[in-house]
Amino acid sequence: MEDFPKKMVNFERYKGKRILVTGHTGFKGSWLVRILQLAGAEVAGVALPPEAGSHFELLGFDDVDSLTDYFDIRDFPRLFEKVRMFDPHLIFHLAAQPLVRESFEKTRETYEVNFMGGVNLLECLREQRRLQGVIFITSDKAYENVEWPWGYRETDPLGGVDPYSASKGSVEIAVASYRRSIFDGSFYLGTVRAGNVIGGGDWSKDRIVPDIVRAIAADSEVTLRNPRATRPWQHVLEPLSGYLLLGDKVLCGQGGLYPAYNFGPMPSIPKTVLEVAEGLINHIGTGKIELQPDTSGKHEAGLLQLNIDLAMANLAWQPRWNFETTIERTALWYKAYLEHADVALVTDSQIYEYFSELKK
Repeated sequence: MEDFPKKMVNFERYKGKRILVTGHTGFKGSWLVRILQLAGAEVAGVALPPEAGSHFELLGFDDVDSLTDYFDIRDFPRLFEKVRMFDPHLIFHLAAQPLVRESFEKTRETYEVNFMGGVNLLECLREQRRLQGVIFITSDKAYENVEWPWGYRETDPLGGVDPYSASKGSVEIAVASYRRSIFDGSFYLGTVRAGNVIGGGDWSKDRIVPDIVRAIAADSEVTLRNPRATRPWQHVLEPLSGYLLLGDKVLCGQGGLYPAYNFGPMPSIPKTVLEVAEGLINHIGTGKIELQPDTSGKHEAGLLQLNIDLAMANLAWQPRWNFETTIERTALWYKAYLEHADVALVTDSQIYEYFSELKK
């Protein structure tokens, strides 16, 4: 679109480019696809079918042919053929089993999807003709978390106690290995790590925001397991702007890019799960909280922060929305949903609002 903002991210570079997004039916993936559509890119996807009532369906993407070739990324022959036939300029890899607590019950599946799914994609890159870059979206939980009070840097050790975190650290190592030993540097291959992302359209279980909205819809209390736990909370548009900015640099052939970047909120007083819940309920205007200690024995990090100095210095990226704005915009989307308003319009409005602010 001609009036789409281009200040930080030069969306003109995406116009007409073939962009493959894995995991495009998920929460972050559907927001990313919509931005790419507005920028004029030719977008195709690889993912499992969307769940009923997902953000993907609410945006009408289930009627778009290039976005409805659903299959599991563990199906290597089909993935290989998809990448070969689409022949993308750029790939954003988001496909994953994304839930920490679910990784305890689906441990093998978590490793198969998050690690071997990533290796499958890497194997598909060996003979690509027009490929300029592949950006693997992993997680802040890829770091070996020792719960220190400062943010993790891109050079800090990777690891993970729970299966989800370990699977993300593992695929980071695989990407680094392929970059250094298999590929010749003809295209960019990097990883990006983001904090806890919130925003409209997330319906995953065991996540604080969708749990609150489901509780409100059912007129019941939302249970908080770890109300004092802190996370690098950020609106979904924040890390996506970072991914898109990195992709912009890749598409224009800019050198000096690093193999890994953190995209998180500005350093500040850490915000707790309880503060997120209270803020969301306050903006929606209804909801009840029940504090219930977690007795499952399943490990979850208590303190986690990211250092974003590298992205700010090397990419000139910075987050735009503070915690209060993030909570307010998230609540606005879900309030519209609960009131049966057109959330596709809310999604587009927030995209334009966010990227318009980048012109300042």
